[in-house]
Amino acid sequence: MKKKTFMHEGRPRVARRYTLCGILATLLASLPAQAALPDITELSLEQLLNVTVVGASKYAQKQDEIAAAVSVITRSEIKAFGWRTLDDALASLPGIHTSYDRQYSYLGTRGFALPGDFNTRVLLTLNGNRINDVVYDSAVSGRAFPVDVDLIERIEFVPGPGGAVYGQNALFGVVNIVTRGGAEVDGTELAVAYQDLHAAREGRATWGKVFDNGVGVVLSASLMKARGEDHFLDYPGAMAEYPWLAAESGTARGMDGERDKEFLAHLARGAWLFDFSYGDHRKDDPTAQYYGVPLVPGQYQRDRHLLTQLQYQDRFADDTLEFTARLFLGRERYTGIFYGANEDLSASKPYFATGSSDWQGFEVRLLSTAWSGHKLMLGLEAQDNSRHDQTYEDLEDPVNDLVIPGSGWRLGAYLQDEWAWSDALVATLGLRVDRNDVTGNAVSPRAALIWKATPQTTVKALYGRAHRAPNAFERDYGDGYSQESNPALDGEMIDTLELVADQRIGTDVGVRASIYRWSMQKLVVLGTTMVVDPDSGSPIEVSQYQSGEDVEATGVELSADKTWAWGGRLRGSLSYQDVAYASGAWLDNSPRVLGKLNFSGPLWASGLRLGAEAQYTSARQAIDGTELDGYWLANLNLSTDRLMKGLEASLQVYNLFDEGYAHPGSDINWQTALEQDGRSARLKLLWRF
Repeated sequence: MKKKTFMHEGRPRVARRYTLCGILATLLASLPAQAALPDITELSLEQLLNVTVVGASKYAQKQDEIAAAVSVITRSEIKAFGWRTLDDALASLPGIHTSYDRQYSYLGTRGFALPGDFNTRVLLTLNGNRINDVVYDSAVSGRAFPVDVDLIERIEFVPGPGGAVYGQNALFGVVNIVTRGGAEVDGTELAVAYQDLHAAREGRATWGKVFDNGVGVVLSASLMKARGEDHFLDYPGAMAEYPWLAAESGTARGMDGERDKEFLAHLARGAWLFDFSYGDHRKDDPTAQYYGVPLVPGQYQRDRHLLTQLQYQDRFADDTLEFTARLFLGRERYTGIFYGANEDLSASKPYFATGSSDWQGFEVRLLSTAWSGHKLMLGLEAQDNSRHDQTYEDLEDPVNDLVIPGSGWRLGAYLQDEWAWSDALVATLGLRVDRNDVTGNAVSPRAALIWKATPQTTVKALYGRAHRAPNAFERDYGDGYSQESNPALDGEMIDTLELVADQRIGTDVGVRASIYRWSMQKLVVLGTTMVVDPDSGSPIEVSQYQSGEDVEATGVELSADKTWAWGGRLRGSLSYQDVAYASGAWLDNSPRVLGKLNFSGPLWASGLRLGAEAQYTSARQAIDGTELDGYWLANLNLSTDRLMKGLEASLQVYNLFDEGYAHPGSDINWQTALEQDGRSARLKLLWRF
C-alpha cells in the first residue's frame, strides 16, 4: 500500500494551547485532598442490569428478558467519558466501529459498513420515534444528530434484526435514545466548552422542572461553531477532470468549519407525552465530495431535522392491558453546494443539491398480560411519506436543473408473544407484515428461547429477519451524466442466528459471550450501467444502484463488566467478525477484530473522577483494494465538582497518543483514505442551579 503523508498546519499554536490545558489540569489536581467517595450517579452491576429497555419490543423489559444481546449506556457513562456525540458513545460497545469522511459519521455494526452507506441499515429512534428520513433513509449520528448528547438519559442498543417490531431499516440493530425528563433535569443548566485544534466553541442552556400539578417540562437550546483544521489533501486524477488546476494536491485552508444548532422540548403529564426536537447542522467540505473541484471554498452540506410526536399511554382492566397511541411527524431538509466544471472545462461553477423529506403517521399498540404466562402485543403503524423530493440545480444555467419529485407510504402490522413456559424458560415469537408502494409485501419473523438456568446464568437462542426497501436516492435519482435511476431495484433482506450466554460472577462481575451468523440477500450496491449521452448521442458508463452479491458473516463477541463499591467500573470487549461476499471477496471497511476497554472511577484523595478508554480497530480494505493499517485510540476525561457549589469542570483529551490513522473513502471521494484527527483537548464547564 502506498503510504500517504498527512500534514497539519498550525502546530505551534496547538502547542501553546496544550500548555494552557496542562496548567488547568495541574490546578484541578491540586484541589484539597479528600477521601474519594462513590459518585452517586454511578450504578452497581445489579442496578445496571435492572435498567429497563423499551427499544427492543416497544415496552419495558429487563435485559435478561430481551430477545437480543442488548447494551445500555447511561447518562453517568456519558459524563464519565466526556463523549461529545452519539457515535462516540456507541463506539464503546462490542461489534461497533465508526467512520468519518469529514462530512458525516457512520456506524459499522458486526463488520458491515460499506463506504458511502448513509447508515441506512440501522434504525435510530428518539423516545421510540423514528429518525431515519425518507430520501436517504439515514440514521444521522455524529454532530448531525439533532439532540445534544448531554440531554440523553440512556442509549439502548439492540443488535441484530428488529424487523419483527420496527419493519424498515432495522437490519443490523435498533438504537433508541431516551432523553432526560423534567425530574432528571430539575433546575437550570448552563454549559460551555472549548475544543482545541478545531477552535470549537459550544454552549447549552437547559431548564427542567416537574410542577405540583404533575406536568414535567424540559426546554433546551444548544449551539456549536468550529473553525476546523487546515488539511493537506490529495485529489488523484483531478487534473484530468479540471485541466486548469495547478496540482492534484494542496492545503484546504479554512474549509473544515462546522456549525450546529439544536433545540428540544419535552412535556409529560400522566398518560400524555409530547416531544419536539430540531437540529440544524452544516459542515464545510475540504475533500471536494462528489468529485467537485478541489480547494474551492464555499462547498458544504447542511441538514435541518425536525421531529415531533404526541403519545398517549395508559393501563386498563386491572393493569392487565396497556394501550398506546401516538401521532408523529418528521421533516428533513438536506442542502449542499458543490463546484464542478462548466461545459468547456475551462472553469468551475456552483451546483446546488437538495433532498426534502416529509413524513407523518400514527401507531396504535395493545399489550396484554391477561392470559397467564403470556405477554401479548399487537400493533399497527402507518406512515405517509408525503414528500421525498430531490433537486440538482445549475446556479449559472437553470436550463440544466433537475427536479425529481416523489411520495409514498408504508403500512405495518405486528404481533409478538412473550410466552413463559416456566419460571426458567421463556419463548418470544413475533411477526410483522409490511407493505409499501415500492417493493410490496415483506414478512419479518422473530423467534427466541431464553433459558434462565440459574439466577446468575441466562442463555438466549435467537433468530430474526429484517428487510429494507431501497430509498428514494438509490431508486429514483438519475441525471443522465453521473447516475442513472433504477425504478425496478429490489429490497434487501437479512436473516440472523445468534446464541448469547450471560453469566454473573458474584455481585459485581458480568460476562457475556455471543456467537452469530447473518446472511444478507440482494445487497444494494453502487454499480454501473450504460446510457446515451444526451449531448453527443454516444453511449457512456454511469453509476447506478443495483442488487449485488449476497453477503455472509460469522462473528463472536466477548465482553465483561466489573464494578466496585467505591464507584469504579471496568468494561471491556473483544469482537471477531468475518464478513465476505458469497464469492469470498472481503467487504470494504470491515475490520475483523475490534477491542474496547473502558474504566471510570474516582481518583483517590484528589477530588477528581477519571474516565479512560482504549479502542483497537484492525486493518480494513479501502475501495481500491488496498489495506488500511489497524490502529489504537485512547481518550481521557478528568472531571470534578469540587471547585464551587453547582459547578462541574472537565478536561477531555481525545486521541491521547496522537495516533495517525485513516478511514476508507467512498465512491464519491477523490481520496481512497481520509486522514482522521490527531490529539485534541476540550475544556467544559457546567453550572447547575
